[in-house]
Amino acid sequence: MVDWEQETVALIRQDNLRMRCLEAARLLMLPDWFIGAGFLRNAIWDHLHQRPDATPLNDVDLVYFDPDDLSLEREQCFEACLHALLPEMKWEVRNQARMHLKFGLTPFQNTADGISCWVERQTCVGVRLDSEGQMLFTAPYGLDENWSLHVSICPRNPRPALFRDRIRKKQWDRLWPRLKVVWPDCDR
Repeated sequence: MVDWEQETVALIRQDNLRMRCLEAARLLMLPDWFIGAGFLRNAIWDHLHQRPDATPLNDVDLVYFDPDDLSLEREQCFEACLHALLPEMKWEVRNQARMHLKFGLTPFQNTADGISCWVERQTCVGVRLDSEGQMLFTAPYGLDENWSLHVSICPRNPRPALFRDRIRKKQWDRLWPRLKVVWPDCDR
């Protein structure tokens, strides 16, 4: 049986840019932080498609959980700090303690709870470095979802219209032609 976590660790460790992003994020010492979404998902899909160069990241999604400070200004401050450390990256920092409000959901309990509601199952992943530099993952639907070359709607917060829109706009089928989209039942 394949250990998808170890496969993912090996993949990320050989990616200098992703490691620099993780190291920069760790310096902020944010509570319950992860870098998620395309940061991991795209790296895996690139690897499975044997792409010699990484697909450029639109942004780096850094999420954390701090119920004591829900301000946008705080998130912007963290983005500015990260931009100073790695100006070539577009950082998007979001406190998952407030993101439930955006979608009309019950409050999240932690960062992993927030990540579990992102649009696609395969986007619901995150990684961080602990104090010793070891990678820790959150993957509510399992890392194997990313290695399967399927993309499907998140069951916890299904938004079929948004799912369809993201699939079309992001053109994942063009970037990763072996990727199979599992359309929601209402689209069949």
